[in-house]
Amino acid sequence: MKNVWKYSLIASMGGFLFGFETAVISGAEQIIQKLWQLNALWHGLTVSISLIGTIIGALAAGRFSERYGRKPILKAIAVLYLLSAIGCAVAPIWSMFLLFRFLGGIAVGISSVVGPVYISEISPAKDRGKLAGLFQIMIVSGIFIAYLTNFVFAGMGEHAWRYMLGIMALPSAIFYILLKGIPESPRWLALHKNLIDANIVFDKLQQNRIEEKSALPTAKKSTSIWQRKYSKPIIFAVLLAFFNQMTGINAILYYAPRIFEMAGFDAQLAYLQPIYIGGTNVLFTFLGMSIIDKFGRKKLLLLGAIGMFIFLLLTAFGLKEGNSSFLLFYIIGFIGAFALSQGAVIWVFLAEIFPNEIRAKGSSLGSTTHWIFATIISWLFPIIVEASQHGGFYVFLFYAIMVILSFVFILFLPETKGKSLEAIREETV
Repeated sequence: MKNVWKYSLIASMGGFLFGFETAVISGAEQIIQKLWQLNALWHGLTVSISLIGTIIGALAAGRFSERYGRKPILKAIAVLYLLSAIGCAVAPIWSMFLLFRFLGGIAVGISSVVGPVYISEISPAKDRGKLAGLFQIMIVSGIFIAYLTNFVFAGMGEHAWRYMLGIMALPSAIFYILLKGIPESPRWLALHKNLIDANIVFDKLQQNRIEEKSALPTAKKSTSIWQRKYSKPIIFAVLLAFFNQMTGINAILYYAPRIFEMAGFDAQLAYLQPIYIGGTNVLFTFLGMSIIDKFGRKKLLLLGAIGMFIFLLLTAFGLKEGNSSFLLFYIIGFIGAFALSQGAVIWVFLAEIFPNEIRAKGSSLGSTTHWIFATIISWLFPIIVEASQHGGFYVFLFYAIMVILSFVFILFLPETKGKSLEAIREETV
């Protein structure tokens, strides 16, 4: 198990960079808006351009990781993160900034597919929730560190935003170096290469060997995901990803300082409050990961939906009434409920609900859905908020209503805790 944890931790570093890349813009977005004099439409694009990249990355991830393997794609991700960090930090013009943020988004999109898939494929069934959950823990850790470095660099003059974005180059380089020490996924090797190589890795992971090729589905050059037998896992994955973003989580993470300024906090405090959000996110994600294999995915999702609804409603009416006193507590409550449920479950579920032969493609589909709606939510947020005096109220009320619908959907989800990937296949296909 020692090697499993080590390899999972290294692979999950892509999640740390994923979290940092998506959240760091919250500290720079208002500075950049003033620097390049962007209206609400183009400002929304500047923030969401990374998310447009994630859609493309997520779409491509399944095909590329099936063809070339998980490990080479993880190394390519590290290079993209490095280029994005350096490019954004030195960009002299808006269009160049957009390009490098777009590249970072591609890396995030691929990471959201390949990282969890790799970890799920090297993990024993009894610990798969915790191990795959490492990816989510690293995401929220990246978000927290992004908020922290944003606060540290906020007072460093007109180029503060360049430091905020450029610091990501350091963990990107470390990620690339550490990836050299991990093996290829044994299940990918069994399907695409041979059982000898696969079983060498299984021995290293101290897991049971696959003795016969018949124990796995026959690997084809291209197994189509669009078959009737895969309809259940497709529906489950797409709707879970959809509802994950309809909670408004990414809008809150991206525009946290702006939300607090809307509620009356001064600029410096508006940069400080997200640190509390990031810390809460990390704490409750750790809690979710520690109990996910005991309580199961479904119970966490249902419990979290109740909490999210309550705190979103409180936030909506708090913004409408201009009552900023408890806004931080409302948003922290929402973040805690999200991290314990949707945050803890989504990448684990997407990586385990699909059968081996289409796991990367299926996870790619779920991740693409996630990023499409993340892009829409993030682009529309400043437009809606600036269009009406009570724009913040309408947005958060909408999120609360969507959480109610998600609760109904979750009731129909299958429970996957403690089951091998092959056993899950038998139940859903």
